[in-house]
Amino acid sequence: MKYDQKIVVAWFAEHGLTAVPEVRFAPPRKWRFDFLFENRVALEVQGGLFINGRHSRGAALMKEHEKLNEAAALGIRVLYCIPQNLYMQETVDCIKRALKI
Repeated sequence: MKYDQKIVVAWFAEHGLTAVPEVRFAPPRKWRFDFLFENRVALEVQGGLFINGRHSRGAALMKEHEKLNEAAALGIRVLYCIPQNLYMQETVDCIKRALKI
């Protein structure tokens, strides 16, 4: 399932969350988070999990682990969802708990 970042950002805004899409971190690496919120909370949308997509194949998963380990070392908390859950209240609630709002 594809999603439109502008629509997702607007949807989060309707729920009191400011999401910035495609934020790069850890220069000179070109790593990005799908969405970054205040207080160093990121959201990664894990697509293709059930169709042998990138997030479920060995080599790409090892690179993803490297990225996530660096995020943790930098004090960034990373939350996850699948595309189908982007527009769910549970996702908003989880982000708000992480942000302590």
